[in-house]
Amino acid sequence: MELKDVKWNEQAREKILLDADRALQEAVRQASSSLANADKDEVYKFLFEQLKDQFVDFQPGPDLTRYAEAVANGDFNSNSSAETEG
Repeated sequence: MELKDVKWNEQAREKILLDADRALQEAVRQASSSLANADKDEVYKFLFEQLKDQFVDFQPGPDLTRYAEAVANGDFNSNSSAETEG
């Protein structure tokens, strides 16, 4: 076996991705309810700060900018909750 063959099984991969999505959803929910009148850069900074310590080697991509713009534009309903699965 080679080191490149060591990786999470598909069930673990799905769980990891679901957990990451939930963390992102919660950060966006918090931003939309507490930064309703903020500009995109302020929302982006908030999202970055909320997420950076939750992931190893966190590198924000275009998604963070997209959601920061949506929050700044008022495109999220702050009363809606993130979808949860058990």
